[in-house]
Amino acid sequence: MAYESCFPQRLKAARKKKAISQTELGRRMGLESTSASARMNQYESGRHQPDFNMAKKIAEQLDVPVAYLYCDSDDMADLILKFSKLSQDQRAAVLAFVATQNKSDSP
Repeated sequence: MAYESCFPQRLKAARKKKAISQTELGRRMGLESTSASARMNQYESGRHQPDFNMAKKIAEQLDVPVAYLYCDSDDMADLILKFSKLSQDQRAAVLAFVATQNKSDSP
């Protein structure tokens, strides 16, 4: 079975959550108004995949980590998104907790 990228679905969901059009997203990234919607539509439909630098720009405009756009697990994507919104202290606490869980799983 061929691998299908999750990028298109995550991009569309993040853009809709931000409540901006494909055209507006493209314009915010510096694309010409005449091609902005078409380019974003190609990314959302999966016809074209942006290079990593373009994906980073998209993620910045949508206020999501770039890893969120590529994550193939819904649970992991949700975790990445929520983790990115935590303060530094909260992130440190989460990482410390995870570290203790991994130690208890070791032989």
